Amino acid sequence: MDQTVMTDSVKVLRDGAVAEIVLNEPQSMNALSAGIKAGLETHLPAVLDDPTVRAVILTGTGRAFCAGGDIRAMDDRGAVSVRDRMERSYRWLAPLLNAGKPIVTAINGAAAGAGLSLALTGDVVIASRDARFKAGFPGLGAVADLGLGYTLTRAVGHVRASDILLTNREVAAEEAFAMGLASRLVDAADLMATARQVAAGLAAGPTVSLGMTKRLLRRAYDLPLEAYLEEEGLAQVLCFGSDDFAEGVAAFKGKRKPEFRGR
Repeated sequence: MDQTVMTDSVKVLRDGAVAEIVLNEPQSMNALSAGIKAGLETHLPAVLDDPTVRAVILTGTGRAFCAGGDIRAMDDRGAVSVRDRMERSYRWLAPLLNAGKPIVTAINGAAAGAGLSLALTGDVVIASRDARFKAGFPGLGAVADLGLGYTLTRAVGHVRASDILLTNREVAAEEAFAMGLASRLVDAADLMATARQVAAGLAAGPTVSLGMTKRLLRRAYDLPLEAYLEEEGLAQVLCFGSDDFAEGVAAFKGKRKPEFRGR
């Protein structure tokens, strides 16, 4: 790794154009403590705003990816306090979900509650065979949050999302892969090597077109066909005008591998 920034709760590792954000409280299965939330609030915007970062990996240490919300922080249940906590989380969640950069989530173990929400912020979700997924919220009498109803429905469809979110059943890695909750399934020993290989490939890709592709995929659920095609056309205009497209065409004509610069 080129560079490491570490707090007690979150690590940020840099390797070229790839940044890894690592939840680092394995003793509590990386539940979203005040420390982890503060680390995400600090590090995620900085990574997403850094033009030298072209792909991001999000993972956890120990035997869990993230066990969800920290029960210890839920004693203050007043409406104003809960709303304030949610608003604080949205300040880093919305940029993560709307990021133009590719996001890879590497699920090394349990992803429950808000941990499942975090897992589904990935454009590429790579699950270890040791991974398992659970909504968690019904067991507490809470509603799924951190955008889970939005992302899970788009990942697996309404019927499967309803099953997972209402019954609170655990989904093993193999079933998660089969239903589309995870996009890749690998042995535990290969998880981080695979995630880094995927992220490095994305970081070396045509950043403008990857960002536009992400935007179009998000808008595909919201726009009527005519509006979608209009946005698609504008996105293609932008991509055709990029240096990366010029390099891609030149490389194709020259029968060589393109060297994209992300602009």
